[in-house]
Amino acid sequence: QVQLVESGGGLVQAGGSLRLSCAASGNIFSINTMGWFRQAPGNQRELVATITDNGPTNYADSVKGRFTISRDNAKNTVYLQMTSLKPEDTAVYYCKAYRKMATLVVGTVYWGQGTQVTVSS
Repeated sequence: QVQLVESGGGLVQAGGSLRLSCAASGNIFSINTMGWFRQAPGNQRELVATITDNGPTNYADSVKGRFTISRDNAKNTVYLQMTSLKPEDTAVYYCKAYRKMATLVVGTVYWGQGTQVTVSS
């Protein structure tokens, strides 16, 4: 089992910044990819960004150039630095962790409890 604990959400004005953190614990050797997904009311959960343990990242087009995902392997923590925030970024942000082999997700997929990000106009 892997436990994910998120922090860093909150209320910010449009144009502002926030940094989310997600700390993993437990059987961390079962995962090699961590990422952030978000879900706004009435919408499906969608990809924001992912990062593998050796560095490659992937971003949704809507956040490219504004958000940066990074990880500290020593702390088993992934971060999402969000800048130039827009009201449409308002959502619950969820941390996700899993093992990826080539293009396949294998084993258990773990989710955090979610953290609310609200961007006011």
